[in-house]
Amino acid sequence: MRKFHIALGVSSLTDSIADYTQRLATQPQVIVPDEYALWRTETLNFSIRQIAAGEVPGLRHLGWEDSAASAFTDTRDCNGILWEEFGFNQQMQEILELWPNAQIKQ
Repeated sequence: MRKFHIALGVSSLTDSIADYTQRLATQPQVIVPDEYALWRTETLNFSIRQIAAGEVPGLRHLGWEDSAASAFTDTRDCNGILWEEFGFNQQMQEILELWPNAQIKQ
């Protein structure tokens, strides 16, 4: 099964968690305080990451969470947008490598 993946950079993680939790009608599955949050629905893998002061909020990348993916890959499309493809376990491994104390909800 494939889930569309959207990753955004946000200016306020706290405000964005509240906003996107309401929009997606579900709580994030992963929260890293002051850094990152991840929601997974039946069709969507959606993540946000706190940007640094002076950076502009917006699209970080797009992609697919694909249960058939054997490895993490990334490519750029004809517009220069980064697309990633990964399995859920690969994504969780990357999260835990970056943030070993991530709060993960089952």
